[in-house]
Amino acid sequence: MLSTALLQIASLTKFYGEQLALEDVGFSVQAGEILGLIGPNGAGKTTLLEAIAGLLPVDSGEIRFRDQPLPAHRRREAIFYLPDGVRPYADQTAQQALTLFAGIYRRPADEVSEIISAVGLRPVLAKRIHALSKGYNRRLIIALGFLTPHPILLMDEPFDGFDFRQSRDMMDTLRRVASGGRTLLLSIHQLRDAEQVCDRFALLADGRIRGVGTLEELRGRANRPGGTLEDIFLALT
Repeated sequence: MLSTALLQIASLTKFYGEQLALEDVGFSVQAGEILGLIGPNGAGKTTLLEAIAGLLPVDSGEIRFRDQPLPAHRRREAIFYLPDGVRPYADQTAQQALTLFAGIYRRPADEVSEIISAVGLRPVLAKRIHALSKGYNRRLIIALGFLTPHPILLMDEPFDGFDFRQSRDMMDTLRRVASGGRTLLLSIHQLRDAEQVCDRFALLADGRIRGVGTLEELRGRANRPGGTLEDIFLALT
């Protein structure tokens, strides 16, 4: 993993009316790492990802890419966001959606085939997207993200809909993608999954960052030697 800060999030604050959703959120994402955005449902993870992606306006704060300001209208140049619970091109087949993305981003057929195999989509290529199970729809969303050229992928709950073995297989795939040069920011509420796949963690609770670092660094901050990510999260929040 490289030590370069590829993406910097500085002092993001977001209100919905009088309700504070994000408060002075700041952390960095290093090139080539998998960083887990960790928190329970309602912590603000999806709001934060949408703000980083430029889909949601914020009241204050800044995003920097390679130490240069990255305003919202330019985020799509560097960042591709994979939301949770969407079904793109619902009346098309999985194969048609993949072919569309491959054409847009000029991906060769052998690379498309490799991605299809890596995420386990072959059994459902002929199925229409609206008929896919939750797990297979999630695989499709991830595959579409892999077909893009963006250096940073934001993924909201990438293991949602997977059983234990499928989650492990997808973790291996994400590690291979990161080792190939992509930078991944994953929103995860299942702490056991996060602990197994992420290089570092940003702990989010009630719209605020409560700690950032490797598991060992966070253990030190929480005074929990040998503690699990769950132990650390509970201690710091």
